Amino acid sequence: MNPVTLLPFIVLIGAMFLMTRSAKKKQAAAANMRNEMQPGTGVRTIGGMYATVKELHDDSVLLEIAPGVHAVYAKNSIGAVLDDAEYNRIVHGDDEEELDVDGAVVPDDASSLTELDDAHEDADADDDAEAKIDLGKKAEADDAEPAESQADKKSDGKSDGEADAK
Repeated sequence: MNPVTLLPFIVLIGAMFLMTRSAKKKQAAAANMRNEMQPGTGVRTIGGMYATVKELHDDSVLLEIAPGVHAVYAKNSIGAVLDDAEYNRIVHGDDEEELDVDGAVVPDDASSLTELDDAHEDADADDDAEAKIDLGKKAEADDAEPAESQADKKSDGKSDGEADAK
């Protein structure tokens, strides 16, 4: 048999091998992540629900969905195990990064953010006069015929699409 005819089959088998190998690696990583869960860690299910692990069993997990609300899920339904900072940021809205931004203080009144110096106001007034756009009708639009006179020009009162055929 000619090796050239076997080449497509060899390439196909090689591609299948590589795809199954990468899928097995992903499955192994997911199983390892699920096995590393401990009570008290935050998780996200494959359905997108965030919860806290309360108890671990062989094939199931007891999750606390809300304070005092518990549900039993299969271990395979856990999509991601989250670290504490990420879980608190998502579930509780704790943004430690936003709270400590170079000591910047946000004022209670937004008017202090919009006030300008007198020099800036004068310069802005000159720029505004030049930058204004005229949204009115243009002179060419005034010269155009009114819609009524255009309708009068239609012959025999026929609308578009009507023909003389009977």
